Amino acid sequence: MDFYELVDQVVILLRQRRRLTYRSLRRQFDLDDEALKELKEEVLYSEPRVVDDEGAGLIWAGDAEKTTIPAARAGQISQQPIHRQALTQKTPPPFKPPTADGERRQLSVMFCDLVDATILSGQVDPEEYRDILRAYQSTCTEVIHQFNGFIAQHLGDALLVYFGYPQTHEDEAQRAIHAGLGMLEAVQTLNGRLLREKGIQLAIRVGIHTGLTVIGNIGAGVKHEILALGEAPNIASRIQGVADPDTIAISADTYRLIEGYFKVKNLGLHTLKGVAAPMIVYRVLQREGTRSRLKIASARRLTPLVGRELEVESLSDNPNGF
Repeated sequence: MDFYELVDQVVILLRQRRRLTYRSLRRQFDLDDEALKELKEEVLYSEPRVVDDEGAGLIWAGDAEKTTIPAARAGQISQQPIHRQALTQKTPPPFKPPTADGERRQLSVMFCDLVDATILSGQVDPEEYRDILRAYQSTCTEVIHQFNGFIAQHLGDALLVYFGYPQTHEDEAQRAIHAGLGMLEAVQTLNGRLLREKGIQLAIRVGIHTGLTVIGNIGAGVKHEILALGEAPNIASRIQGVADPDTIAISADTYRLIEGYFKVKNLGLHTLKGVAAPMIVYRVLQREGTRSRLKIASARRLTPLVGRELEVESLSDNPNGF
């Protein structure tokens, strides 16, 4: 295909998938660094509804209308691998950066860290270590984007992720845990290749906390970041430190939002550095079986619905509760 056919196909994929990493574009279209740079520049210049995601990839920030795929290319696109189904909105709103003054948002904050990264960096060549970190980050990023997570910072071997920004959903805590479980699975798959090629295996720890934040632009000069301020990011980081390798630990605030959807283990009270009072921490074990929201709400002994028999029957007939 010629260059502009490539540009058109990337725009079509963006309108379908909403986000594409530069790594996935390089792999899908067999691009070298120079070709990827030219493609990125053309797409960003010619399509104002596409924005760069801090060097990680491209985001479709335009309308949510349906894309018509030319018949000549439909077969090529349909042959792409299908990943785990994401819990995404059908018509996500456009990306709108927060104001300089910031805005108040409840976020489910995820902090993911690579276990024994310092030891690993001393065992391999620096260039090889960089390649390993890139593979780990790209693997996790792909899963995070499936669940509409926003990667606020790449902190060396750690990732700081927000669920609830820039898009807001009613199930952000669930999305964060689904993403965490997906990351654990994806890293195990990556380990198969790393073990064959380099003789090493990776392990990660994930911490999640839900709380009120103020999110906005932070920084001076040419260096700006979109960061959420408040206790939530710090607590997520501290909870991550409580988790065992290849596990997810969550706070009681997050647990209250996902109770009934996941099986967890109570890890008891923990004193977290920088946090005033001890906090109960839970380990996420696995997803619960298919249960409707109505059944979960009933198990929590919420106030019963009165005079809504037809509505309750309709909800009960839908196993997903949507």
